[in-house]
Amino acid sequence: MSCVMGIDVGTTGTRAVIVRADGHVVGAATGDHQPMRMSKPGWAEQDPADWWEATVHAVRAALGAAGVAGSEIAAIGLSGQMHGVVLLDKTHAVLRPSLIWCDQRSQAQCDWIADKVGSDRLIRLVSNPALTGFSAPKILWVRDNEPEIFERAAQFLLPKDFVRFRLTGEFATDVSDASGTLLLDVTNRRWSAEMLGALEIDAKILPRVYESPEITGRITRETAIVTGLKAGTPVVGGGGDQASSAVGNGIVLPGLTSATLGTSGVIFTYTDAPKLDPQGRIHTFCHAVPGKWHVMGVTQGAGLSLRWFREQFGHSEAWYARETGVDSYDLFMKEAERIPPGSAGLLWLPYLMGERTPHLDARARGMWFGLTAGHTRGHLIRSILEGVAFSLRDSLEIFKELDIPVEQIRASGGGSRSFLWRQIQADIYGKELVTLRTSEGSAFGAALLAGVGAGIYSSVEESAREAIQIRECLAPLAANVQLYDRQYEVYRHLYPAVRDLAHQLAALGE
Repeated sequence: MSCVMGIDVGTTGTRAVIVRADGHVVGAATGDHQPMRMSKPGWAEQDPADWWEATVHAVRAALGAAGVAGSEIAAIGLSGQMHGVVLLDKTHAVLRPSLIWCDQRSQAQCDWIADKVGSDRLIRLVSNPALTGFSAPKILWVRDNEPEIFERAAQFLLPKDFVRFRLTGEFATDVSDASGTLLLDVTNRRWSAEMLGALEIDAKILPRVYESPEITGRITRETAIVTGLKAGTPVVGGGGDQASSAVGNGIVLPGLTSATLGTSGVIFTYTDAPKLDPQGRIHTFCHAVPGKWHVMGVTQGAGLSLRWFREQFGHSEAWYARETGVDSYDLFMKEAERIPPGSAGLLWLPYLMGERTPHLDARARGMWFGLTAGHTRGHLIRSILEGVAFSLRDSLEIFKELDIPVEQIRASGGGSRSFLWRQIQADIYGKELVTLRTSEGSAFGAALLAGVGAGIYSSVEESAREAIQIRECLAPLAANVQLYDRQYEVYRHLYPAVRDLAHQLAALGE
């Protein structure tokens, strides 16, 4: 039996899945990460060595769960959290913890980039504005604030590409993940010499960039010993977590859109050509499908909002979950189910780590609005579910402005496991929401890309036809759609009304 493996380096853990050519997952496992370190408001760091340890654990456990030998893995694909900055010295030692995707400390560097390059020229060069989430501002923050570290930096890698280096010894990335660095000419799918020159970043520190199904290296003998994989197994480019998840959801043709609820939330849709938003509210990136692109909108605090609530107000549920083995999130969902749609007029802004779409505002702050003495904890929980979906609807509204078709939305990520949250999404989007037989998301998509690289599939599009099957189609409920449409009008005007006050509070907190 020949299989492929996908490895996804996420925020909370690394997932490895083993997949047959027909799309059946035969083994999967996760290696947990240490919690991200947030030593100051808006800061977020992780240790790259932790990703590698989690990868080794996940790969060995997945092989064991599948009952297959490393020699039966035809190829490996990589996926991972985007935008993180890993800096290595010339001995290949990690110089400092990685500034990860949700780190917001680089606003001053974003302002400098916009002034130096020009906002309009930025869109022309790299298809996106300067945002704190992207890699280039983080690199510049290190240069400005830790010059002794920056001077020793010989190599920059994204999170999944650090794992690739440990697997293969090669410095490589793919076009979809590189799109989120602010250093890639997205239209022409290559590093932007003009951007590098403007920012005075040496191209020598960048990895070679590949299309996602291309082979970038092979498992080394040393890696084979610690992981159980076979030396010489090819490793393909893979993709950023959202592009990989889109491949795993079959978003490889026009009109198909995905809604992914992980730590962050993403609305993602396929395009045949680069589709630019002049205001930069959505991202235009290379797709993991060779020669294609995608647009996506991002909310920073999707699953993060619910996890924050659990950690701060769910101690009894956490205890009960440990004692009984139930999922604490299932307990929250049961509580929210008892609350009618609209949460009795309560709105949640999920801006716990600033916000990308549509506000592009690192100083955005979360809030409950409309709170009364009549609201219960169940209202708070349901309002979080609704607020996250409203935030993702913001992206769909921008797609509509840009005449980007959205015919069907496919749900994925941890949030898609809840029927309640799926129904809330269908009602708020006003679109049919589809779930698939396999819910492995990014790791599954990375495995399909590996299948293309190994010649199991002739193209990424064929991998979707052969390996992806629809499980459920959830229609929006007309009465709920009407209610949520009215509530969304309040939601979309809420943050603009309090933006200046949020910035004043952010400044006080800093």
